[in-house]
Amino acid sequence: MAKLRTRKHKVVLARSRGGDAGITVMLTLMGIFMFIPMYYTVIQSLKPLDELWMFPPRFYVSNPTGKNFTDLFTLMSGSRVPFSRYIFNTVFTSIAGTAGHLFVASLAAYAMSRIQFPGGKGMFTIVRTSLMFHSTVTAITSFILMSALNLVDTYWAIIIPAWGSTLGLYLMKQFMDTNVTGAVLESARLDGASELKIFWTIAMPMVKPAWLTLIIYSFQGLWNQGGSVYIYSEQLKSINYAIGQITAGGIKRAGASAAATVIMMLVPISVFVVTQSNIIETMGSSGMKD
Repeated sequence: MAKLRTRKHKVVLARSRGGDAGITVMLTLMGIFMFIPMYYTVIQSLKPLDELWMFPPRFYVSNPTGKNFTDLFTLMSGSRVPFSRYIFNTVFTSIAGTAGHLFVASLAAYAMSRIQFPGGKGMFTIVRTSLMFHSTVTAITSFILMSALNLVDTYWAIIIPAWGSTLGLYLMKQFMDTNVTGAVLESARLDGASELKIFWTIAMPMVKPAWLTLIIYSFQGLWNQGGSVYIYSEQLKSINYAIGQITAGGIKRAGASAAATVIMMLVPISVFVVTQSNIIETMGSSGMKD
């Protein structure tokens, strides 16, 4: 009988050491290739203007400077609307949209996964089908709906569509199908627990990787949202839109634009790095890997 390979007292796949080394080298090269754009973006933000336009472009900076960041904040402080207002708009819509999306998607997923009701399978088929349609396809219909509800040029025009996103419902439902066992829920019902208590104290802790992943996807989408077709008032614009407008001044603002790109990507990347293991687990259990 072949001897099983172990690492740290755990059985590992029966690959040769050469196979392990080859996979490690391949993953290392892929990681470096994926890291290059982020590294280059950071390097660009530290370059003075004369190095920014050097050809061919260099992957290092000879005279690093923080002037690009100071120029960016100087430009932002001179805008008609205070910079703090843009920050508040982005943070508020991102948090409110993400929290509502998590709550609505989790409740709906729990009902579809663990409560039998007429039409449940048909409803999930509609949800799954909706994933094929990009938001651009439904833009006109969405605008007509928002206009009819008098939500245009309000925070709700951004927050409510985030609540109704079907991607979160799909992820949560698939994860609950795999990780939430009916026996545990039935035991709680026999003990007299209500469905809402079962959902909050039993089901939600069991699908923690899924709702952490949902938070990341929803927050990232709202954080990076630029000029919305529903928002016209400058007082309600996002920081992404404001930075885009200010740095669209041509070559002389290229440094500030590079600094703005770094600032905008820091928050989503930081959140992803902290919770990346949960994202991988969710994709493996939800069928997204296929």
